[in-house]
Amino acid sequence: MYYILLGTGFEETEAVAPLDLMRRAGIPVATVGLNGKTIVGSHGIPVTADLTIEEMDLTSLEGIILPGGLRGVASIRESRLAMDAIQFAWDNQKLTAAICAGPTVLAALGIPDGKNAVCYPGCEGQMGSARMVHAPAVIDGNLVTGTSAGCAIPFGLALIAAIQGQEAADAIEKQIVIR
Repeated sequence: MYYILLGTGFEETEAVAPLDLMRRAGIPVATVGLNGKTIVGSHGIPVTADLTIEEMDLTSLEGIILPGGLRGVASIRESRLAMDAIQFAWDNQKLTAAICAGPTVLAALGIPDGKNAVCYPGCEGQMGSARMVHAPAVIDGNLVTGTSAGCAIPFGLALIAAIQGQEAADAIEKQIVIR
């Protein structure tokens, strides 16, 4: 199971667009509420999570995904269960992904050090020794990072490519008609 962590103040587009694309591709993905089942995003949109952080099963974890949103990122940093789950994913060679300000959470754990990565412009100073590149989304091994809400679709497609291969991502891109 791939888990998308939702903390109060998460960036809605960065969570819902990749979630939608992954489900279109048939990838088992669930949203995880850090502060209960109903989590309010950064623009006041309430989202009902599939499960709470306490219900997340690390034995079935195949990957973990962090949307951005400054308050959402702060919510993740403040959750010991979330931070432990992220570290568990990385330590067990599972897909570890984040977009916008989310990669700074990974950097706090040293995850992108020495790897190619992207983040929200202006957050580069919080990225440790990651090799910052200019792209909407980047795959470097089992690390996937995305730049911003405007890059949520390329980030979602990169997640699919990392999990199922580029052909699967291309099929979803064709299905949603990107021009």
